[in-house]
Amino acid sequence: MSHIQLAPNIYDCSSCQTRCDGKSIGVYDFEKDVNFSEAIEEQIIRQINKSNPNLFAFKTKKNGYPDIEVISKTSIDKPVCYIEIKVQSRTFMSVETILPNSNLKPSETIALNLSDLERYFEIYEKEKIDLYIVWCLKNRNCINNQNTDLYFYQNSKELEKIRLNDKNNTRKFKRATGIGDVVNGQHKGVLVNYHFSINELIQGIPTITNQ
Repeated sequence: MSHIQLAPNIYDCSSCQTRCDGKSIGVYDFEKDVNFSEAIEEQIIRQINKSNPNLFAFKTKKNGYPDIEVISKTSIDKPVCYIEIKVQSRTFMSVETILPNSNLKPSETIALNLSDLERYFEIYEKEKIDLYIVWCLKNRNCINNQNTDLYFYQNSKELEKIRLNDKNNTRKFKRATGIGDVVNGQHKGVLVNYHFSINELIQGIPTITNQ
């Protein structure tokens, strides 16, 4: 079926016959989310290594760093960049009600753990190495044509500009704790998210050059 498009990546949800589920799922399957993210990581690592013969991408061993580290085969001491992978499979259908001053519509909204986001900003300030965040968008029928996965990314420097300009935290939201947030006695679930528009991102995965 067709979806009524109002602007790039912005659709009329009220007229949609296959509306995304806007209800909180209540039970958060953290382990399932992690496993799926790791599968996407492996896919992107293979893609980078196949298309860039002078680069080598691998899952980083640095604690607290983004998922993927990319190095040059001719200069292995300093990373070329870092890449964090996020899977966005749910749509924030109530964003206009909960965050009315964000000026975000459900179809364009994408989220990230705020503490992760701020940690990535700190890593960039420390290392001055490009850091990209890649979202794999799923289950958003108006954008995911025939339910194909789409990728969107942005450099952490650009995301930080957006965050710093939001002085009133109009895009910040804290949800209630759900079953599944605690794994083996540790709180794993994301409670505080920060939100961006897909229109502030670039479709695809980063093009990495060996400088």
